[in-house]
Amino acid sequence: MSGSGLILKLAPGERVLINGAVIENGDRRARIAIRTPNVSILRLKEAIHPDGVSTPVGRVCHVAQTILSGDIGAPEGRRDLLRGIEQLSQVFDDRDSRRILDAATADALAGRHYQVLRQLRELLPREARLLAQVT
Repeated sequence: MSGSGLILKLAPGERVLINGAVIENGDRRARIAIRTPNVSILRLKEAIHPDGVSTPVGRVCHVAQTILSGDIGAPEGRRDLLRGIEQLSQVFDDRDSRRILDAATADALAGRHYQVLRQLRELLPREARLLAQVT
């Protein structure tokens, strides 16, 4: 996540990926202050497994996740991320979804990939409702 002063609150045994390194918390709750700007952070409990990516929103979330994990470079990933957000905007055209997608676009352009992931996750329940209507 970009910016300094981020506080991570970890549950016992929780694992988090920070700049490609997996860090596992001990047996007590912990608070970790991240002071370095532009750090890539992904809570592994929130990670989407590649086998679980079966919807358009899930695919774009996965792109953001692979940028955070370092599996894909930021410039290449950002292009794919922006293309995916644009495609989602063709389907999610209500005001609230537009707000989410606009924020995700701004965060992607600014290199705040964790924020992009957080924004896009808000669309997952909406996507599930839309897909349920289609089937």
